[in-house]
Formats: sequence, structure tokens, C-alpha cells
Amino acid sequence: MSMSRNALVGTAVLGTAAGAAFTLKKLGLRPAVFGAAPEGARLERMRRSPQWNGKAFQNTLPMRSAGGAASIWEFFFGNRDLRQPAEPVPTVARTRADFDAPQDLRLTWLGHGTTLVEIEGRRFLIDPVFSRNASPGPLFGVARFFDPPLPLDEVPDLDAVVLTHDHYDHLDTRTVRQLAARVPRWIVPLGVGAHLERWGVPADRISEHDWWEEARIGSIRLVSTPARHFSGRFLDDRNRTLWCGWAFIGRERRLYATGDGGFQPAFAEVGEKLGPFDATLAECGAYNADWADVHLGPEQAVRAVQDARGGLMVPVHWGTFNLAFHGWTEPAERVLVAAEAAGVPIAIPRPGESVVVDAPPPAERWWPELAWATADEAPVVSSGL
Repeated sequence: MSMSRNALVGTAVLGTAAGAAFTLKKLGLRPAVFGAAPEGARLERMRRSPQWNGKAFQNTLPMRSAGGAASIWEFFFGNRDLRQPAEPVPTVARTRADFDAPQDLRLTWLGHGTTLVEIEGRRFLIDPVFSRNASPGPLFGVARFFDPPLPLDEVPDLDAVVLTHDHYDHLDTRTVRQLAARVPRWIVPLGVGAHLERWGVPADRISEHDWWEEARIGSIRLVSTPARHFSGRFLDDRNRTLWCGWAFIGRERRLYATGDGGFQPAFAEVGEKLGPFDATLAECGAYNADWADVHLGPEQAVRAVQDARGGLMVPVHWGTFNLAFHGWTEPAERVLVAAEAAGVPIAIPRPGESVVVDAPPPAERWWPELAWATADEAPVVSSGL
């Protein structure tokens, strides 16, 4: 069967980009935005991981995806009428002064996966992306729908930045460089420290962790949890760094952040070992039936919270970047329906809005009413369950 025009164009684009990347690497001119390859003692530690298959990291449950070059073409050039807002997204503007008082458990969603976590008087920033584009540069699109509601220079003093993996929508070169001198600890999955060091973070501020390993900040334990995803910043480094979720375990309060990934039995294991949690930051957007093992989707996100004994559900990873074919409001519509049906408490904050977990805002629709596909019309079900 001959390839479609879309597939041919997509393959040509990827082939040209891959060739350019390999040429730059050979010449020692690899752009900084791609990060750095782990080597030396860091690479040796990675190779001792149970998740390492001899060449790269792997999932416990195999991850399948489809779509190929035609999907890539559709992603960049297809119909975007519902995939990005036609009007400004309602946001809540914040400044450093809003975070002066220590909090017991407060979550401030800043867009996509970027969330300011305050727990038992400590402050953590998860997956900070403050740039306009979640991509190697503006040439590749993926521009955010709204400016960060908390400007980067207004971010309060942090105890640590916590990263789940190295994809562009979770790890941003410019943001890291601007925070490098301000943040005393960077807590990341195995291998990701190589990127950070290239971008100016001192090696002695970085701690890298395999699944179930933990770091400690004062009384807070941060436990790296399994995820079903992948990693890489270009075509030559897929799965050369690890991916994970994180559990924040304090003396009294507990928070779970699922990280990116498809549904997996490990959610129940997280609940058994580390739960119950007061709240869960649950990835719920950028889904499609063709890559149902890559992202949860709304209904499976609710199920993940249930399995993890996750408490209040706060959906993240939606409403900020155009990363899938569904409408930009669809994840929120579907997760509301699924949470109500399952009896899972939920709060869906505006970007910049804080959620005090003991007194969450009501789950009200603040986004426009647009057409969206239901779970029956566009199911997202991970394989191998």
C-alpha cells in the first residue's frame, strides 16, 4: 500500500530533523535545548536499575501506541477549531506575596503540569514550564494558551523543584536556567540530572531517583513512584532517562502526583504502600485511543485516584497546550462526569487559583461550553490491564 501524502510529508520532516540532529551531535554542536546524554557514574547507576533493559529504560507493563507520521501531520497541521481557545482563558494573577504565609496543604495550578505545592510549611514546584512554547522552539509550535499566572520572577522561595520526566511540556530549558541559582534542591528521575547540569544547575543540588527511592526535605519524604510513559528530547535519546510520579509524605499530610502515563496496576500499589492521600494531582489530558498507554485520559485518571486512595482529585495536564486532537475543554468536561459517577471529590481550579485541600473550591465550569466527545464516543482504555 502506498503511503499517504500526510505520511510522506511527516516522514520527510522527521527524517530531515533526525539527520540534522545526528550531524550536530557528531560535530559536537548538539543544541543545549536537547539536554545532555548521561555518562560516567550517572550512566553506570542507570544501568543498575531494574527498569534498565540493557539499552534504555522500560515500563513494567508494555506501552503501545499507533498513529505514525500521519498523526504527527494531523497534530501540527490538522483542524484546530476546538483544540485551542478562541477567547482568553480565565486566569487568577498571582505574585510572590500571595505565598508568604506557610500552608499546611495548598496546591496552586499554574498550567499543564506546573504546580506549586505547599505542604507542612515547605514549598515545591513540580515540572516548571514558564516559556511560551512546550517544544524545542517556536518553529515547532505548541504555544501556551495563556501567560503564566505567576510570573517566573515572582515565584516564591522554594525548597525544591521536583521533575517527573524530561519531555518539553514538563522540563523547560529557559525556566531551569532562570531558577538554577535560586533553588537549593532538584529532585528528579534517573538520568535527568545530565540535562540540568548542562543548563547550569550545580551537581551537588541534584538528586536522582529510581522508582520507590526517596529524598527528604525536612520532615517531607518524596518517594518516586512507577509510571507508564517514556522519555526523550529528540529522536536519538528515547527512554534514556527515567519517568515517574511522586508521593509527598509529611508528618500528617500526604499528596500524590501521578506524573504522565497510561493506566497501570502500580496505582493500587502506590495506595497500599504510601496512601491514603489527602489529594492527588492527576494527569487527565492529551489523550487519544491510539496512544492510550501514554496518557490516562479523564476516566482512567479518576480510576487511578480511586486505586491510589488519592483523596481530593485535582486534574492537571490539560487546558494549557494543544497536545492532542480533542477539544481543549474536553478533559475537564469528561473528568467532571467520571468523578461524579465514581463519587470522587474533585476541584478544577482556574490557572493560578489555589486549592486549600481542606476547603476546596466547588467544581464549577469556568471554561466555555464547546462541543466535546463523551467516553462512549471516544473511549481511552490502556492495554494489558
